[in-house]
Amino acid sequence: MQAEERQIRIAEYLQKVEFASLDELSELVDASTSTVRRDLTLLETKGTLRRTHGGARLLNPPSEEFTFTARDTHQLAEKEAIGRACADLIKPNQSLILDAGTTVYHVARYLEPKLPQIVTNSLPVANLFASANRLEVVLSGGVIYPRLGVLVGPLAVETFSKIHADVAIMSAGGITLEGLTNSHGLLIEIQRTMMAGAQRIIVCLDHTKFGRRSVTPLSTLEPIDAVVTDSAAPADLVEAIRAAGVEVIVAPLLT
Repeated sequence: MQAEERQIRIAEYLQKVEFASLDELSELVDASTSTVRRDLTLLETKGTLRRTHGGARLLNPPSEEFTFTARDTHQLAEKEAIGRACADLIKPNQSLILDAGTTVYHVARYLEPKLPQIVTNSLPVANLFASANRLEVVLSGGVIYPRLGVLVGPLAVETFSKIHADVAIMSAGGITLEGLTNSHGLLIEIQRTMMAGAQRIIVCLDHTKFGRRSVTPLSTLEPIDAVVTDSAAPADLVEAIRAAGVEVIVAPLLT
C-alpha cells in the first residue's frame, strides 16, 4: 500500500472512531508501526490529527456523538433504572472495576452505600467520589481523553492488568448473539484487560444497544455473567441471550 493510500485510510478510520492506537492503525493499513508513525507525523502537519502517547486522535470530530456529556443526555431514565438495578447486585465491601461508559456512571451514583473499593479509568466517576471519604477509589494512569472523560493508552492497560476485582461493571456500543462490540478501538484493549481481572462481569446496556453492532468486536457472550438493561429491550433478543447462558436483568422504569 502506498503512503498516500495509507494516510487516506488512516484519516477515514479516525473519522469513524475518532481515537486509535498505533497498533490498531498498523493492523488497519498492514504496515509497521514505524511506517505508521511517519504517516501520523505527516497527517499531523496537515492539521488532520494530533499524535498522542501510543496513538492519534482526530482534531475536528464530525459530531458530538462520542462526547461523554452529550451521550449522557441520551436515555437518562433508562440509565438511572439500570444504575439502580445493577447497584442492587453488588454486595457490601466488594472490589469493583468500573469502565468509562455513561451508563456505568449512573451505576456509580448508587454504589456509595455499598462501601466498595473502586478502580476506574473514568474521570466523571473519579470526580463523583472525589469527596466521598468512606470509599477507596483508584484512578488508573493513562492519557486524558477529554471528550470521552477517560484515561486511555498503555498505562491504563498496565494498571488494569495488575488488578483483581470481585466484579467488573462494563458498557459497550452494542450487543448481539455474537457478543459485545464497541465504537472506540483504543478502549477495547483496556476493557478486555478489565474483564480478565474480574471474577464476575456485569454489562449495563440500555435498549438502544440491543441488536446493534459497533466498529470493533469486544467479547463473545461466554465470559459475561449478567446483562442489566431496561424494559424497552427487545424481548426476543433478551430471551436469546438468556438461552445462551447469560443472566439478563430488566430494570423497570420509575413512573
